[in-house]
Amino acid sequence: MITDLFVVSSAIDADAIARAIPPACLVESSSPRVTASNGELMLEFPEWRPRAAVRHLLPSLSLLADVPYAVRFELTARAGGQWSPWVATATIGPGTFVNLPTAADGLACDIDVYTSATPIERLRLRVRVGAPDVSALASAPWVATLSACDLDPRVPETAGVPIPRLAVPALSQIDAPPEIALRICSPTSVAMVLAYCGAPESAVTLAADTFHAPTDGYGVWPAAIRAAGRRGIAGYLLRFPDWSSAAWCLGQGLPVIASVSYAAGELTGAPLAETSGHLLVLTGGDGDYVFVNDPVAPTAAEVPRRYRLDEIQRAWLSRSGVGYVLFRPEGIRGG
Repeated sequence: MITDLFVVSSAIDADAIARAIPPACLVESSSPRVTASNGELMLEFPEWRPRAAVRHLLPSLSLLADVPYAVRFELTARAGGQWSPWVATATIGPGTFVNLPTAADGLACDIDVYTSATPIERLRLRVRVGAPDVSALASAPWVATLSACDLDPRVPETAGVPIPRLAVPALSQIDAPPEIALRICSPTSVAMVLAYCGAPESAVTLAADTFHAPTDGYGVWPAAIRAAGRRGIAGYLLRFPDWSSAAWCLGQGLPVIASVSYAAGELTGAPLAETSGHLLVLTGGDGDYVFVNDPVAPTAAEVPRRYRLDEIQRAWLSRSGVGYVLFRPEGIRGG
């Protein structure tokens, strides 16, 4: 499996970003065309060519500005010698944009993830940002990424390199009000990593910031990156191709928020017997096991756990494979 992470940034030192991205995935790109008009900021990126034809695409924008804004990603892809029309994700945050299709010519977007029936040879991304005062956003530091994966079969890794457990504070989502407690694994995981990065925020506050009314959910992945950016912490989304890429992040001191799903009996020792979708924080490993902070544990004391590496690979990498990586940006220029 191959994943390219196309990365473009503004006013953040490129070396600081490179230190947060697995080298096997990083593809740096040239600057976009940036325009502002009618309450919208548009970032238009150059044509990108993945190393291998891809079928899974996941965009994110980390804009380091503590102001409310809406964001939508728009993609056109070349497959079979033809460019598709522009296809849009759901809008994240307060605002609306001009209507665009969510599927065309075999390219489809399910809320925040693009998939293609035909392998994509080239692609172009643009990001539409809306706010009452876009001038404040135009000068803010940002990182935009696009994870592009071929979805070829993954080779499981039978043993991991020992990685000391990162000191990620433990938080239980069950401490939240009962009406949302079982629904906020994503914002609770983000809250744990923000605290680790020195920017603590309550899970309930983050839940309000990441809530996506059209889907009545708290787990839209780019919304988590948006919320962290509003608190000064940069981040990106990646369809991790293998355990080695995750281990690289952990070895760099970067926790990984992993999107897992598993049936009964597939994740030994988990507080949830089974789930079609759950977020937890990977914090280290000791060879055959992975250290995690699982936010759905009933108390904070029970949040730190360890799961078998082979079971994590099945529940995470063989299914969604998606992870959030948050990091404190250094070398901000003009910020």
